Amino acid sequence: MREFLVGPAEAIAEGGRLVVDCDGAEVGVFRVKGRLVAWHNTCPHRQGPVCQGRIYARVIEPVAADGTTRLLAYAEDEPHLVCPWHGYEFDLETGRCQGREAMRLRPAKLREDGGVVYVSV
Repeated sequence: MREFLVGPAEAIAEGGRLVVDCDGAEVGVFRVKGRLVAWHNTCPHRQGPVCQGRIYARVIEPVAADGTTRLLAYAEDEPHLVCPWHGYEFDLETGRCQGREAMRLRPAKLREDGGVVYVSV
């Protein structure tokens, strides 16, 4: 494994990201609820650039007692990342795929030292 410099931790704002090239392997570093997480920029579905997808609150569909649904809602405290190729949705904190428990993002090792962020691949 080799370690690569990402940059200053303060450069990644809450809800933001930075995708870095690690000698041909890309890693996305995200700030989620004050904590930094890092994922390889490869969707487990078809290897799309998942870390470049949209970030938004988890979509939920409230179901009424009679089994009908009328609208969508959002779980504002659960940020999700959506792969731009096929729309697979992943929990940004855990890497789990929404709707496919066995599918998840591959984490990258992250280290912060003196306000500077590094990833290992």
